[in-house]
Amino acid sequence: MHIGCVKEIKTHEYRVGLTPGCVRAYVAAGHDVRIEKGSGLDAGFEDAEYTAAGARVVSDRKEIFDASEMIVKVKEPQPEECKLFHEGQLLFTYLHLAADEELTRELLRHKIKGVAYETIETSDGQLPLLRPMSQIAGRMSIQEGARFLERPQGGRGVLLGGVPSVEKGRVLILGGGVVGTNAAKMALGIGAQVTLMDVNLDRLESIDDMFSGQLTTLFSSRESVEQALEESDLVVGAVLVHGAKAPHLVTRADLKRMKKGAVMVDVAVDQGGCFETTHPTTHDEPVFVVDGVVHYCVANMPGGVSRTSTLALTAATRPIGLALASLGVEEAARRLPAIAKGVNVYDGQITYKAVAESFGMECTPLAKLF
Repeated sequence: MHIGCVKEIKTHEYRVGLTPGCVRAYVAAGHDVRIEKGSGLDAGFEDAEYTAAGARVVSDRKEIFDASEMIVKVKEPQPEECKLFHEGQLLFTYLHLAADEELTRELLRHKIKGVAYETIETSDGQLPLLRPMSQIAGRMSIQEGARFLERPQGGRGVLLGGVPSVEKGRVLILGGGVVGTNAAKMALGIGAQVTLMDVNLDRLESIDDMFSGQLTTLFSSRESVEQALEESDLVVGAVLVHGAKAPHLVTRADLKRMKKGAVMVDVAVDQGGCFETTHPTTHDEPVFVVDGVVHYCVANMPGGVSRTSTLALTAATRPIGLALASLGVEEAARRLPAIAKGVNVYDGQITYKAVAESFGMECTPLAKLF
């Protein structure tokens, strides 16, 4: 199969969809790989490394789209990239379609075979291609939240770890999944007081055991969230509903309960956000303030640590990408149910239920299409 990988053009997105090691694996499997010139530089990979691995380094991205049967990316395609698609092309990347009706309709119009990293799901409910970025985003949420709690950045002027004789900062984490547990690790590591909320009692019990009671676990209800918001210096939104829009756990009215200069970090921004007041920001202008509360809503947080993120992401995506390239999406989906769940759009039809429900559109079961 002809594989193409282009340089990411989303604002401050420094990751790349294929490393030289990935290229070597694709070429060894008999595939042809084109890489846009400079694609890997911001993640620490030189063009010469791609050439040595067997890729053709190409300056013209249109040439890559025209020649490729499969495009491998990191982030969802931007409007100028959508214009370059051709009918029936296989797209393998993060899509987050439930929060983007315009992109969904573009992919349907081009009859793209869209396989989303974030909805590939194993039989035990794990999301192996989302997990590494969730780990990174969870850890970064505390790092960035701590930074914006500093007074020159608009925060309350609180040091999360405190010092002897001064109370430690209070961190509230909404969601006990991969993002939430990694946020908890970082927050506890710097000495903060941590409360983690979830609606799954078994998960709360597991987290309590995991951290040996070092943090407070609470069942998430409207009343418990409201009370915790009043006490918190940093709030991390870490709730994920597989492939669907995130629920709003913090409303605009709730901000009135919070301390002035408190910080909220919404890791679920790609899926619409956990906070009613969320809107996507960039690494250029990462925060905005609503009712005195600082909001950090960068939609590609892991892009800020591009080398770590690229290596972690491609370690997870490589085997799935190789299966798609070697078998084609149809046969790969038949053989591997996890890949079937990753197919969000196919031949002009939405095939992932949560995406269709987000826009009141029809969902066509994949089995009916091939």
